[in-house]
Amino acid sequence: MPLNIAQRHEQILEKLRKNRMVDVLDLSKEFNVSAVTIRKDLKLLENRKLLFRSHGKAIRFNPYITGRPINEKEKISVEEKRRIGAAAVEILETGDNIIIASGTTLIEFARQIDNVKGLTVITATLNTALSVSKNADIEVIQLGGTVRVNASSVIGPLSEKMLDEFTCNKLFLGVDGIDLEYGLTTTSAMEASLNKKMIAAAQKIIVLADASKFGKKGFGRICDLDEVDQIITDKSIDPATKEKLLEKGVDVRVV
Repeated sequence: MPLNIAQRHEQILEKLRKNRMVDVLDLSKEFNVSAVTIRKDLKLLENRKLLFRSHGKAIRFNPYITGRPINEKEKISVEEKRRIGAAAVEILETGDNIIIASGTTLIEFARQIDNVKGLTVITATLNTALSVSKNADIEVIQLGGTVRVNASSVIGPLSEKMLDEFTCNKLFLGVDGIDLEYGLTTTSAMEASLNKKMIAAAQKIIVLADASKFGKKGFGRICDLDEVDQIITDKSIDPATKEKLLEKGVDVRVV
């Protein structure tokens, strides 16, 4: 006996809970109804904010993200960011020349830097510069440019041109989204442009991102995953996602 609309909706949501994604054509065949009927089902469920439709499929959550003020972002995944920041500090070596990009996880990383001799830090973020400048053994180079008030960081042609004058052995990069196919993204196109210049100026790219960033996309695309050397994230990362990252040659450290 064919399923009624309530039964179809229940099974669609159950499949999403298990698989995180459902395909219109697969559902059409399984339920023995037209693709048009399935699309109507998905639209109704989306209107109830129970899923998000995209290109002939549906996923549990909207992957597209918008920018939020830094004071809001600092309150999210606080403990995870502390652990990620501490793990990043372990990578630092005497005499390193590093770039610290913007983001609340990067600010937490900067707060924990201590007892690293001869370190040079280039940063776009005002809070990061203030944190690391308290250490007399660290030389700080603050990039200039247009201040993004919501992010407490700078962007624009001036900051990008300054990066042309430097080369560093490590870049610590924060992102708003990590998609296995689309790569790294941020909510600001101008910040993405600056991040690209940072990548060009660095020998090793280390991404600091809590697990909530996976499967998300922001407006500005930074780079493909094959440009990333390592991602430091937390224990909430989906094992399948970690495995796919390793297959792509990205070292994943879970803390």
